[in-house]
Amino acid sequence: MKTLYILIGMMLGGLLPLGQASYAQSTDSEDEEYRTITTFGVTSNTNSSLIGGFSFRQSKLLSGTIGGLTKYRYLSIELVNVKHPKEIASSISSFGSRYIDGKENYLFVLRPQYGREVKLFQRTGDEGISVSGILAGGPSLGIIKPYYLEVAFGNTSRQVPASQVNGFTTSTGEAVTGKGDFFQGIGESKLTVGLNIKAALSFELSAFRANTTGIEVGFLAEAFPSKIVIIPNTTPGALRSDGNRSFFTSGYITLFFGSKK
Repeated sequence: MKTLYILIGMMLGGLLPLGQASYAQSTDSEDEEYRTITTFGVTSNTNSSLIGGFSFRQSKLLSGTIGGLTKYRYLSIELVNVKHPKEIASSISSFGSRYIDGKENYLFVLRPQYGREVKLFQRTGDEGISVSGILAGGPSLGIIKPYYLEVAFGNTSRQVPASQVNGFTTSTGEAVTGKGDFFQGIGESKLTVGLNIKAALSFELSAFRANTTGIEVGFLAEAFPSKIVIIPNTTPGALRSDGNRSFFTSGYITLFFGSKK
């Protein structure tokens, strides 16, 4: 988590001077204003693995300005996997299937977002970097899916929810042999609804005027009505939800590509 925060800070520190250089160039030649920018992206955040999810976003040019800066309507939707900070992959043996010890649920979040994007630094033609500021928010649809494990006794194996496993065995003596199928138990998922808000900078790096490639770097806060149990607390006398959260914060980086028209 700390590594991604440091990386975000380094990228912001390195890219902002380039954006300022692009802004200085724009006094001589303004870049053509595109009315619609549509992109797809892969995202990573401090609450996920290297590839944390996928996103779609669209910016549409609006009339008028904000403080003399070009403004856009910003729409996006993303699906991400939110992990517990104590998730550690384990193996039954050096050749065994890997699984997350203690994990009981996945948390996937679908985030539709609406907001504003403001062009801070404009590029000139095919040169420089275009930099935009983004403020957006919306509902968070949390999908809580049971985490399944594969267990076996003798030559017989089956998949059971991790909640039915105590340590490495079930109540009937079956031993854990690895992680279950990803789609197992999807029909048992529960839903919760929260809210999210994010602030970000978008850096357009592409060299082709009709296409765009770049990164969006920012921070997001998200709240749900109650704690979401991903890894339950099994300490005697403790609540199962202890150590889990209802409020999440994260830094994120999204690599995006798409088109402008």
